[in-house]
Amino acid sequence: MASPATATALGFLFLTANTALAIRRSRGDVGATIFVIVSYASLVLLFYCLRRFETAPPRSAARDQAKVGVWLTTTLLTAMFSWRVSALMPWPVSAGVCLMGGSTVIGGSYALFLAPNGDE
Repeated sequence: MASPATATALGFLFLTANTALAIRRSRGDVGATIFVIVSYASLVLLFYCLRRFETAPPRSAARDQAKVGVWLTTTLLTAMFSWRVSALMPWPVSAGVCLMGGSTVIGGSYALFLAPNGDE
C-alpha cells in the first residue's frame, strides 16, 4: 500500500498532467486557457488550505484562517464551474445550475462558520 505522501505526489502529478493536456487542447483559446490555469491554481490553493486546517490546533487563529481560505477557494471553484456549465445550457437548466451553486456556497458557509463542530 502506498504511503500518504506517495498518494499525494501521484495525485498532484495527475492533476498537473491533466492541466497541461487541457491547456494543449485549448489550442489558442485564451479564455479556456485562463479558466484551466485559474482552476488548477485554485485547486492547489484549496489543498494547501485544507492541509493547514488539518494540522492547525483546534480553536486556533491558524485554523480559523485556513477555514476562511478553504471557504474562499471552494466558493471560487463553485462559481467558476457553475458559470462555465450554465453558459452551455438552456436558460431553465442554467438557472438550476446557478441555484445549486449558490445553495452549495450557502451550505458551505453554514457548515464551516455557523454549525457546531467537534473542536470544543
